[in-house]
Amino acid sequence: MSYYISPRFLDKLSVHITKNYLDIPSVKVPLILGIHGRKGEGKSFQCELAFERMGINVVYMSAGELESPDAGDPGRLVRLRYREASELVKVRGKMAVLLINDIDAGAGRVDQYTQYTVNTQNVNGTLMNIADNPTNVQLPGSYELDPNRRVPIIVTGNDFSTLYAPLIRDGRMDKFFWEPDRADRVGIVSGIFEADGVNRSAVETLVDTFPDQSIDFYGAIRSRLYDEQVKALIEEVGIDRISQRVVNSDQAAPSFRKPNFNLPHLLDVGNQLVAEQKRVQEMGLSEQYNKALYFNRKLGNTAEQTSGQEEAPANTQYYHKYDSGNAAGGNGQSNPQPASSSYGGQSSSTKLTPDVVTQVNQILKQGLRLGIETVDERRFRANSWNSYGAFQGQASEAIAALETCLDENAKSYVRLVGIDPENRRRVTETIIQRPNGKVATA
Repeated sequence: MSYYISPRFLDKLSVHITKNYLDIPSVKVPLILGIHGRKGEGKSFQCELAFERMGINVVYMSAGELESPDAGDPGRLVRLRYREASELVKVRGKMAVLLINDIDAGAGRVDQYTQYTVNTQNVNGTLMNIADNPTNVQLPGSYELDPNRRVPIIVTGNDFSTLYAPLIRDGRMDKFFWEPDRADRVGIVSGIFEADGVNRSAVETLVDTFPDQSIDFYGAIRSRLYDEQVKALIEEVGIDRISQRVVNSDQAAPSFRKPNFNLPHLLDVGNQLVAEQKRVQEMGLSEQYNKALYFNRKLGNTAEQTSGQEEAPANTQYYHKYDSGNAAGGNGQSNPQPASSSYGGQSSSTKLTPDVVTQVNQILKQGLRLGIETVDERRFRANSWNSYGAFQGQASEAIAALETCLDENAKSYVRLVGIDPENRRRVTETIIQRPNGKVATA
């Protein structure tokens, strides 16, 4: 089976790797190439295809190796793997790279619940040190005078904005956003179904029918087509003997006939997968079963004791949505009072300035997800923001949360972020409060 390699992807990867092995006078070449984009778009697989095409030796690391119960181990491991890749160049006489998959999952700060440990600091510091001194990478406790071979580092991830800002600055990391266009998607999906005899026109129809799905969606369609045959095998052998038949069996491995790869059948399976995706997104049972989880995730713990009575949470409408038993009416329906008034068809506030309220409403009316982020003065210089909450749809909850956030973080920076929920891109970022500047409250 011949898989498709995007020309854009191959060009970017080959140029970065080759450039790191050349001595170009008076040119500073970034050591790290960061490939980021949506989940399931084949970033790691495209890298593997490109490495195979170029005949490159690869030393792998995963995000799970960037944390350890022993402080300092992940940083030491990064140095060790880098030196292994450098040694491969000397021993085998071919290019080598260090590939770190999903780096944002191991070293990124996604929200206020992400733990930030000394190992995270060490990994960031180690990668920055290697990027600045790629031929002088030493292991702790030893020092060698002979320089090691420079080896490019490739990192993949979904959202590099969660990483330490000095690590991803220009000069250390060259960034490449991988978003396959229609031609790339048709080429990749054609490679997936090439052995099955699916013609190109059927592949184009399949891609055009599900334009917002990632590449791994089409691989999942192909995998699901074999479910019926696997089920038939289990019924034939018996569910109590299937383990002996499949694992460590003296019989030949089970064979499967070619499934139905007709276009209508592919579309039907694809629609089934889309329906499952929607069920996952719409259920939200963890928040329904645990109201405190929803409350803390959206707003933080903002309930306070006042005069011996607990104030109602700012997101009263959502809080009562799953607590209809406390409703005043006898029909089981809640009748919460809104947290804010409205004017001109928009949710408003008694504490925020009209400009800030208008901005909140505009972000939500555009279908964007509104994020509230805070940072103190020290971490502001490092651009290390903390997520306070995220909202979509209802402006009243967002405004109530923003009021609470400003009250709790009077000496911090506060900013609003507009996020495209489909592409997970930040569209707008606006600071509305500074510690010693104008505060966005009346």
